[in-house]
Amino acid sequence: MTEFFMPMKPPTTTHQQKQVTVKNGKPIFYEPPDLVAARAKLTAHLGPNTPEKKFTGPVRLIAKWCFPLSGKHQDGEWKATKPDVDNLQKLLLDCCTDLGFWSDDKLIVSMVVEKFYSKLPGIYIKIMEVD
Repeated sequence: MTEFFMPMKPPTTTHQQKQVTVKNGKPIFYEPPDLVAARAKLTAHLGPNTPEKKFTGPVRLIAKWCFPLSGKHQDGEWKATKPDVDNLQKLLLDCCTDLGFWSDDKLIVSMVVEKFYSKLPGIYIKIMEVD
């Protein structure tokens, strides 16, 4: 099992924001600068938490995205606005895979993702093997 909290302002740019251009009649997909920056931020915060040994079997992932308080929102209140949790997770999973948390994110058989407003912004991660 691995469990950690990364204090940060979570990135709101998501994997869904990839762009496409056409060169010589062929589509070329690329990441715009804000997506490159979000990937770099997540990678930098995840890196020190990379497990010594990759997960190789089925795992459960719990991710709690804690966004900074804003407006009239209170600590612990659900964040029922964009970005969507599924879009947040895609970039996070790609970064974890690139860093070697697991051999492939297909090993994730159970996932709980939540997003809140919080006095302490960041991302809580718990990964555990399941039977």
